[in-house]
Amino acid sequence: MLTPTLKTNWEDQWAPYDPPTYQAVLQQIQPHDTALDIGAGDLRLARPMAKIARKVYCIEINPEVLAQGLKKNDPLPDNLNIICGDAQTIDFPSEVTVGVLLMRHCTHFTTYANKLKEIGSRRLITNARWHMGVETIDLQSPRTSFDAIRIGWYACWCGAVGFKNGEPELLTPETEAIIYEIMDCPHCSQQ
Repeated sequence: MLTPTLKTNWEDQWAPYDPPTYQAVLQQIQPHDTALDIGAGDLRLARPMAKIARKVYCIEINPEVLAQGLKKNDPLPDNLNIICGDAQTIDFPSEVTVGVLLMRHCTHFTTYANKLKEIGSRRLITNARWHMGVETIDLQSPRTSFDAIRIGWYACWCGAVGFKNGEPELLTPETEAIIYEIMDCPHCSQQ
């Protein structure tokens, strides 16, 4: 019998998401993709991703949670590759075109985004920055400077998000709908 242990680091804990969250991810996966599921848990997202994508890699640090997914009666798809280890330290496969990071409590967003960008991955599907919903981030697009924003919502490469105050007359429904991808928010200087 396994003895439960109290985990204090949020990223060491595993919690499944609801079906609409998984569906939002699956809608972004393409047949030509090689996907990397970071923090794959019991493979409940990796298995359906493997039905869509050319290949799926999944990394899970917790062997007990991963074992739950392997005990299922469904055989693993041939295009599903499982890695039990720490995504912060393991080299990501160079063929990955899209990363998936469903981890609202993620404290290592920058590490994962940088590793994906360095191997040439184009997209990251995640809920780690806004802690709700699912966004698809273009990893290769240039980021603007925080100082260049006059007013509006921003999402930073460090994982922080927020709203930059400015002149009220600049806030319109159109400007309010824009989310600026930046690289140097006020939170960056506090780290």
